[in-house]
Amino acid sequence: MFPIRDHNPSLGTPFVTWALIAANIAVWLLMLPAFSDDAAMFRLLGDYGAIPARLSAGEGYHTLLTSMFMHGGLLHLAGNMVFLWVFGDNLEEQLGHLGFLAFYIAAGLGAVFGQYIAAPLSPIPMVGASGAIAGVMGGYLLLFPRARVDVLFIFGIFFRILPIPAWVVLGIWFAIQIIAGLAADLQAGGVAYWAHAGGFAVGLLWVIPVWLRRGGPAFWARTHGHPAHPTARYAASSIPRVRRKRDGDHS
Repeated sequence: MFPIRDHNPSLGTPFVTWALIAANIAVWLLMLPAFSDDAAMFRLLGDYGAIPARLSAGEGYHTLLTSMFMHGGLLHLAGNMVFLWVFGDNLEEQLGHLGFLAFYIAAGLGAVFGQYIAAPLSPIPMVGASGAIAGVMGGYLLLFPRARVDVLFIFGIFFRILPIPAWVVLGIWFAIQIIAGLAADLQAGGVAYWAHAGGFAVGLLWVIPVWLRRGGPAFWARTHGHPAHPTARYAASSIPRVRRKRDGDHS
């Protein structure tokens, strides 16, 4: 279940969303040589990843920022950037460029705090933009709950794209983070589910005043829970038909 686009993209230019995507890609490219050197990677994660035990000792506060631009691999980076691309532009349009940048950083800090509260003595580094992007998803959910999001469903070798309301996609995603967070072994590493939940909560809370200034429920009634843009028209992909050969047909 993977969102690939929404049906009401922003009419403006999401400069900050583009810049954040570019910054994440640039940092990953800078990290690339370390992926083939375990010692170099351990040093990199130790210096710039957010380690709860280190923060508890009063050290490494710079990692609160640096960790949200680091990724553990290409799929980690690509997945996060697609989510940011899908949900970031409309939120940037609502908050303004500088407002969206402040929001993004605050959500990223909230993500680190969420994981830190869950395991303040963990020696495992946290890296990734997932928590900050979870904040973007929380803000999007409040402002545009009925926006249609195209979701790619993968069932083994079969896949299908279905348009689903944002509140369903993001609600299910958030529920998964809570359930998985409760079941996770925080000392074993893996996905930082509580970071996702923390970022999502900060994003949702940050946008509440914006939603209220726009009228709260009246804003939903006025926009029908969608971004106030015409629905995008996406061309349906076509699969060419291959003519079946008959016996004796050598053409």
